[in-house]
Amino acid sequence: MKHLPLNHLFIPAEVPSKKIMIILHGRGDSSQGFTWLPPFLNLAHMNYLLLDAPYDYFGGRSWYDLPPNQREGIDYSSGKLTEILDTLFEEEFNAEESFLFGFSQGSLLTFEFGARYAKKLAGYLAISGYIYDTERLLKEMNPALKDANWLCTHGTYDDVLPYRTSKEQVETLQNAGFNITFKSYSKVHTISEDELQMIKEWIKQKS
Repeated sequence: MKHLPLNHLFIPAEVPSKKIMIILHGRGDSSQGFTWLPPFLNLAHMNYLLLDAPYDYFGGRSWYDLPPNQREGIDYSSGKLTEILDTLFEEEFNAEESFLFGFSQGSLLTFEFGARYAKKLAGYLAISGYIYDTERLLKEMNPALKDANWLCTHGTYDDVLPYRTSKEQVETLQNAGFNITFKSYSKVHTISEDELQMIKEWIKQKS
């Protein structure tokens, strides 16, 4: 793994391949918070890159500031992600076989960065998040990504990021032609076991 501009954990595939999943944690967490995900998914041909967000946040990390000051951090983090994915896809990995996975703040970056990125990935997973500016995203996005594979999930009892906001934003994107599967779960701001099983099967189908 070449030098990257963010601290990270790299977990190599059991069977060498050019597939990689980039994992973006939520506010106050770190790459360590998602080390359980690769063994759960148990995908022998998948490499994993777990990134640490660039900003300190009470012992953890954050991708951007609290409302109403998100924009600067979103732009900065998106720039870092562009550098990282450009490096990954230069030689070592194939974009068309790879996935972007984000939870909470990481989910927002999956949309805000992922939909603007120049390369089309095999799949985009946005868990328990929201979109900062839906209309601006539609204007600035890479139009080739509308028909990419997008999966968005949210908890109907989410006490951090309201379910209704996420659902309405996804519907706006769907009405604009985005190929997004939206699934709701009876959960709070977390990832449930039945949701994880669905995510695992979705990734297998898109791999």
